[in-house]
Amino acid sequence: MSILNQNLLTLDFWQDKVTYGERTVPIGTIGCAALNITDEQITELITLCQPLSSVILMIGTGNVDVSVFPVAEKALWKIICFLQKTEPFSFLDLATDEKELHRLFDEEHIENIVAYIEALQEIGASASFDDKYSHAVGVLKLIQGMSQLGNTLNIFKSGMIDFAHKLHDSKRTPDGYAAAFAEHFPKDDISPDNSMWMQLTNTTMQYVSAVMPEKEIPQLVKRMHYVSFVGMFRSDLFEGLCVGHAPRLCPICGKWFLTTDARQTKYCGGLAPGDKLGRTCRQIGAKQGREQRELADDHPIKAIYTRRMNTITQYLHRGTLDEQTAAVMKLLAKSKLDYATKFVDYANGNYEKEMEQAALLAEARAKMK
Repeated sequence: MSILNQNLLTLDFWQDKVTYGERTVPIGTIGCAALNITDEQITELITLCQPLSSVILMIGTGNVDVSVFPVAEKALWKIICFLQKTEPFSFLDLATDEKELHRLFDEEHIENIVAYIEALQEIGASASFDDKYSHAVGVLKLIQGMSQLGNTLNIFKSGMIDFAHKLHDSKRTPDGYAAAFAEHFPKDDISPDNSMWMQLTNTTMQYVSAVMPEKEIPQLVKRMHYVSFVGMFRSDLFEGLCVGHAPRLCPICGKWFLTTDARQTKYCGGLAPGDKLGRTCRQIGAKQGREQRELADDHPIKAIYTRRMNTITQYLHRGTLDEQTAAVMKLLAKSKLDYATKFVDYANGNYEKEMEQAALLAEARAKMK
């Protein structure tokens, strides 16, 4: 079945493109998309992954308990439904339905899985190469890959979100990204014992011939196989930096998008949330930019923003505010100014309160956690 034939942890790199599943996109797209998976979604995934972890534990101990499979099946179905509509996982061919998934765990196939687990205890890993256990190997490989999803996404975001903000504010060139990288990841921290660098542990690489979308003939591509999603996402993000691709935070929708050149692209091309006219963030941003240029410096909205920026700078110079927090506060203040410019109700309502120093500081610290 197609669900068992997915290379969940494999990327193909070719020039400045990467292929994941059925989609070929600019390098960096995979890691950038993962930044947009919310903390709430990750928390839910961690809970859903727990029944799958029970199956993995059962494989390791050899203590078979068939009652775990119905629970694992339901959890796996919910995870797949989430992946089908969430980038970058939606790039995979995860087309399936609940009936198809149920067939993977019917009585006959569970017997095959149990027999395989028993064979592992008796003859070891060589059982994996026995064709009669091919179904069991496929199902357990799928479960193993999915079981780590929530925790590895959590590790990826906690380790990369601050760095992404640094990239957002950096000079948008390969040199600028290298400088931001060097500042965020000091050389002394780059060691096998540092969990920030676990992304390349047990990663394997091979060169294969594959037909890329831009070419009609096969091209030589670098195929990377990872043992964890966190490694795959980080690798794609870092490979993107090497060719001048980096994430940027859209001030309209608040999502990360990938820029592929040095132009100061501020807005993503996605639909602006809540816009009744169905305009994109880029269209809203262009209109907003014109309005901002027309906004006088002494306008109350602009004055509140200028006053707050000055306060942040003063606190920074006094040493009562660190650079990282100040940078996040400035980004938040700018996004609130942009929003107030666009929406009169917000400008006349919560704008001034949210722009108070204490409120902005609290929001920045919450965002950085």
